[in-house]
Order: sequence, then structure tokens, then C-alpha cells
Amino acid sequence: MELIDQLTNLASRVQKQVGHIQTEEATKNALVLPFINALGYNVFDPTEVVPEFVCDIGTKKGEKVDYAIFRDGKPIMLIECKHVGADLNINHAGQLFRYFHVTEARIAILTNGVTYKLFTDLEQPNKMDERPFLEFDLFNFHENDVTELRKLSKATFSIDDMLFAAYNLKYMRAFKKYFEEQFHQPSNDFIHFVSKQIYDGVLTPKLKEQFSALVHRSFQQFLNDKINLRLRAALVEPNSTTILTSEYVAAKPEETAVVAEPDGKDKDIVTTVEETEGFMIVRAILRKMVPVSRVVMRDVQSYCGILLDDNNRKPICRLHFNGSKKFVTLFDQEGGERVDIDSLDDLYGLASRIRAAVERHETRIKEAPLA
Repeated sequence: MELIDQLTNLASRVQKQVGHIQTEEATKNALVLPFINALGYNVFDPTEVVPEFVCDIGTKKGEKVDYAIFRDGKPIMLIECKHVGADLNINHAGQLFRYFHVTEARIAILTNGVTYKLFTDLEQPNKMDERPFLEFDLFNFHENDVTELRKLSKATFSIDDMLFAAYNLKYMRAFKKYFEEQFHQPSNDFIHFVSKQIYDGVLTPKLKEQFSALVHRSFQQFLNDKINLRLRAALVEPNSTTILTSEYVAAKPEETAVVAEPDGKDKDIVTTVEETEGFMIVRAILRKMVPVSRVVMRDVQSYCGILLDDNNRKPICRLHFNGSKKFVTLFDQEGGERVDIDSLDDLYGLASRIRAAVERHETRIKEAPLA
């Protein structure tokens, strides 16, 4: 079975059990050991997975780390476990720091059974970094996360490949975080840097204030434009030679603008590129039925809702793209139904049902009695 399938099955089982796990030992048995097993290591082989690994460190005798994974008689990974739900800050990794310094292991993992933080020594040789190069969430992971995690598996483990990947992941995470922060709220330094690339004069306080809003809007419009270009080039309905976006692209600018406002006031909600693309596909599917300006997206914490006329009583569908398995909720006369999908292209296979939902809403409007 593929690693992603094993992790998906594990996540499904753990979600039902996590409320019954009361101790750190139970966390290890129910969550951590199955995770290690999914990576291909035999948890019943004491030459491969060593529980309560002991290593004397200077004057400290008999200190233990929860698990050490061995290869060719040498430790390659150290794992420190906390109770499920426990906070995983760097203060909880004291033993990992000490063991990392005196063993040959180059990978250290701090986990509560659901979240796994992976560390190495990119900053200083033989000293574990304070920041992880990868965080894996069993309840919310993507295929890219599994691709990186697979490098730790028994079948493909290579310390050189892992360290190279760790280096790239660490700095890509930092860059992506910075870009995300600037996308939502550009800093003064970022605004100053960008403005100086465009404007040769003196940046007065008034100009900085004006440029601040322009940089923010330009950044967001740039991303939306890139998404639109991708859709124009690639969105083709299955079993058809007609590009659905042919009329859609010709729509008025105000119609093609992405509407992605959250339903509430939660500033932590981030609309992903996949959700935006899914929304655009639904608009393309419905283009011949209704003006696209009537098809509105509302992003909330657990799903991305698509509504007709921005009305909660007129749901078209819901996109659930934040977990390990993508699925869509479709609405008919009996209510909502979950439909699993493998990729955004699968939305086209649901076109008839998406159109049917809008048709029902339109029919109700026509049949509604006049006041």
C-alpha cells in the first residue's frame, strides 16, 4: 500500500480514537508506532526500532529518548513523544538536543502523535536546529508533504538526499511564510523596497501611504491574473473539445474578479490557490446558465462554500480541499452528498450536478408566489 494511503487510513482511525487516549504511553502505542510502521520500519524488531533508547551524556546517566530508529547498527533517527494534544515547542525537545549532539543520528522528530516536527543540523554541524525543516500534520496533510516524508522511509532512506531536501524545505518554508505575510499585509520594508523599484523620486510619508494600498492591491491582482491565465490555457471539459472558458474569459472584468471573502470575521482563514481555481472552474461550468457575478465564494474554516447570489439558502457546492483527501459536497433536493475527487479536473465530471443545483434554485425563484 502506498504511504499516502497508509497515512490516510491511519488518520481516519486516529480521529475516532484520539478522544480516548489519556496517557503518553497510549499516544505512543496508538499513534506513534503505527506512524513508524507506515514508514516501513518493523516496530517489533529491536535491532531496527529501539524503544527507550539510552545514551549516557557526560555526567547525565541513563537518559532516554522514546525511540531510536537504527540502520546498519547505527541510529539514524531519534523520536521524542509527548501526550496527544500537547504543545510541541522547542522547550520540550531537551533530550533530543542532547542526544543529537552525541549520536550519529542526523534526523530528530518531536511529536504528539498527530503533529510531527522534523529537525536536523543545518545551522551548525552536530547541533540540532531550533526550527524544524518540516512539520507534518496527520489530520491535515497534502501530497507534497507525503512526498517529502517518503524520503524518511526504510525503502528510500538516504541521509544525503534527506539533508538536501531538508535544506530546501527549510528555506522554502521561510520564503513562503514571508510571501504569505506580505500578500495579506505588506510590511513597511517590503512596500519601500517595491516602491523604489518603480519610483525614482523621494518617498514622502504621503506617497508611502498611497503606495501601501497600491502594493497590496497589485500583489493580490497579480495572483488572480496568474490563476486566470492558467485557467484560460488549461480548463477543458472532459469528452469535449470546447474550452469552457471561451465565453468566461470574455466576461466583464468585474465578473471575472475572484470573490473570496470569508463568511465570518476570522482573519485566520486563508483561501488557497486550489480553492480559488476550484471556484473558477465552477464559474466556468455555470457561465452559460447565469452571469458569473452571481456565483460567489465564501471561505470558512472547514470548507470553501460556493453560493448563488451570495445566499446561504442557495448552495451550489462546497469544496473541502484542506485535508489529506479532497472532496466536494453536492446539493440536491434531499440535502448534501460527499463526493471524493482526486484532482480539480474531476470537477468537470460533476458539471451536470452542479448545474442541476443552480437550476433548482432558479426554478424556485420562478415558482415563488408574488407578494
